[in-house]
This record gives sequence, structure tokens and C-alpha cells, in this order.
Amino acid sequence: MTHKLTSLKLVLLMTFPAVMAAAQDPMLTLEQCHTLAEQNYPLIKRYELIAASRNYSLSNAGKVYLPQLTVAGSATYQSDVVAFPIEFPPGFGVTIPSLAKDQYKLTAEVQQTIFDGNNSRFQKEAIKANAEAERQGVAVNLYAIRERINQLYFSILLMNEQLRQNDLRLSDLDNAIGKVSAAYRNGTAYRSNVDELKAERSAAKTQEITFVANRSAYTQMLGLFIGRQLADTIKLLMPEEQSVLGNINRPELAWYAYRRSVADAQEQQLKSDHLPRFNAFFQGGYGRPTLNILDNAFGPWYFTGLRMNWNFGSLYSLKNNRRIIENNRKSISVEEETFLFNTNMNLTQQRTEVKKFHEMIAEDEEAIGFRTSVKQSAKAQLENGVITVHDYIGQLNAENQARQLLILHKLQLLQATYQYKFTSGN
Repeated sequence: MTHKLTSLKLVLLMTFPAVMAAAQDPMLTLEQCHTLAEQNYPLIKRYELIAASRNYSLSNAGKVYLPQLTVAGSATYQSDVVAFPIEFPPGFGVTIPSLAKDQYKLTAEVQQTIFDGNNSRFQKEAIKANAEAERQGVAVNLYAIRERINQLYFSILLMNEQLRQNDLRLSDLDNAIGKVSAAYRNGTAYRSNVDELKAERSAAKTQEITFVANRSAYTQMLGLFIGRQLADTIKLLMPEEQSVLGNINRPELAWYAYRRSVADAQEQQLKSDHLPRFNAFFQGGYGRPTLNILDNAFGPWYFTGLRMNWNFGSLYSLKNNRRIIENNRKSISVEEETFLFNTNMNLTQQRTEVKKFHEMIAEDEEAIGFRTSVKQSAKAQLENGVITVHDYIGQLNAENQARQLLILHKLQLLQATYQYKFTSGN
């Protein structure tokens, strides 16, 4: 009893690492690869930079209504000053002071904007629109990564399926080698028959090495994209066939809309350029002379009030600026129209591709049925010595080729439907 328990413990200890390794090797899906690739791509950092720049710009635009302090000073000497051409006789008791030719002034002015013609509000809207357009531009570039992920993902799946089919081919060859070797030992077959089968097996092993190397290369590239260290034997979930219907929903369409919003915000800013500005101010100073120019002594002074500034110069260029903005809108519309035209052309071609692969798969499956029947018959004939090993290998390769074509066409169909999904943005 003790011996049995010890053996059971040994078995559990030996199998535990394998079980844990399987548990730690989850299956990846295509959608997960898309998400991880976008999160890992260096361009994703642009989102944070755009948000930071947007916040700084909005903060600056909002400070226009904060009090503005200006300090100024001057020291001057002038060749002449104001003089009064009146002289009173001596003893009259009235003396007219004369101004000094050196004058000094130190002033501080506080200005508070009351109305800026809505310029700050329109500026904030323009900043927000620009930030959204930039973010969507990043989203467009990140979306393009999906196509590259699709290519790598389906390439790995293709290698896996071809390896699986190659294993079946090797199994058939091993079975044939065993039976022909037995026949050779019994004197009913030639040594060359065994060697020919073994040579074919070596060719199949060479093909296996190629498939494994290709899978390893594709897996490493996929790992770099998604920021993970992937084993060559990583399990990828076989996707389901996607629908080839639906409207175009690409991120480029939102990008064009955001760029139009930028043009709208720019047009709003034009309206504020020819509106009046109002602000309150308080200015205080110290120097010589003061506001009382008849007093030649140093002293303080102040004055306060309201100012209005109305610049009509922007009206000269208003019409042309509006035309420039309208031309930008038309340019965006032309870009969008061109994009939709090319996208619809690609979708039409891809729908044709999907239909083609469906028809080819149906023919492949029918051909495999015939090839399998012929191979089984050739196998029986080989065992009975009716046909040569070379004839059997020919039928075996024909069936293998038919199955390889079916694998290829099925994965091409899946990839075509996902390419349609990528092109349409659904």
C-alpha cells in the first residue's frame, strides 16, 4: 500500500509542472491581439501628449480675464519746457513756477478685461476641436495596425494547419514504410521500395522544418507587436467567418468630421475679430511732474476708468479669410469622397474574393473525397503488390496537395472576411 502511494505521488509530481504550464499558456484571440498591439504601439503615447497640450492651451486661453499688471518707468531730459509768458511786477506776491527739464516717471497699471469680443470662448472651442482632430488622427494610424496583425495571425494559423496535415502525411508514410519493410524482409518487395518511401518521408520532414521556422518567425513578430514574449507553440483561437455586409464605419470618417469642426471654430473666431473690446484699468505713478504740471515737485498720482478698443482693420481681410476656410472644408470633403470611393471599390473586390473562396472550398472538398478514395485503393494495391511504391507515393502526394489547398483556401476565406471587416470598419 505504501509503495502504491509513493508511486502515485511521483506521478503527480511529474505531471504537475505540465498541468501548470498548460494553465499558464492561455489561448490568444485575434481581437486580443488587436487591443494589445494598439496599447503597445509607441504612437499610443501621442494621446497623453495631445491631452496635456490641450489642457495647457485651454488654461492659457482662460487667463485672458485675469487682471493684467504692467509696470513702466522712464527718465528723460528735454530741451525746453512749458513756460508762461506773464511776468508780475516785483512785490506783487505771485510767482509762476518753472518746470524742470529733467523728468522722471514710474507707473503701474492694472487692467481687467470686461469683454474681449468672445475671442477667448471661440479660442477654447478651436483648441478643443483641434485636440479632437489630432486624437482621431492618432486613432486612424493605430487602426492601420490591425491589418498587419491580421496578416501575422492568419500566417501562424496557416503554418499550424499545414503542420497538422504534414503530420498526417508522415503517419501515412510511416505506415507504408512499416508494411513495405515487412514485405522486404519476407522477400516480396525490393529494398529500393523501402528507400523510396523513406526519401519521401525525408522530404516531408524538410517541409515540416520549413513550416516550423516560418511559424516561429511570424510568432516572434506578433509578440513584438503585442509586447509579449510568445512561445512558438502559442495557441491561437481559430476565428469565425465574418459577414461581408454593412456600412462603412472607418475611423477616418470621424476624423473628417472633427476637421470640419476645426474649420467651424476658425470661422467663429473671425466674428470676434471685428467686435469691440472693453476693459477697466487703474494706473498709479510717482515722479516729476505729477498730473499737476504747475507743481515741479516729486509726487504720486493715479487715474482710473474704462477703455474701448475697436479695430476695423480685420474687416478688410474678413471675406478672404472666410473663403480660405470654405476652401479647407471643400478640401476635406474631396478627401472624404475619395476615401469612400476607394473603400467601396476595395469592398466590392473583397466580396468577390469571399465568393471565390467559397466556391473553391466546395471544389476542394469534393476533390479530397475522390483523392482519399484513390489513395485508399492505391494503399490496398501496394499491399497486394499490384502497383509500385512510386505509384502509391504519387497518389499520397495528390491527396496531400488537395488537403493543403483546402487548408489554404479556408484560411484565405477567413482572412478575406476579416480584411473586409477591417476595410469597412465594422
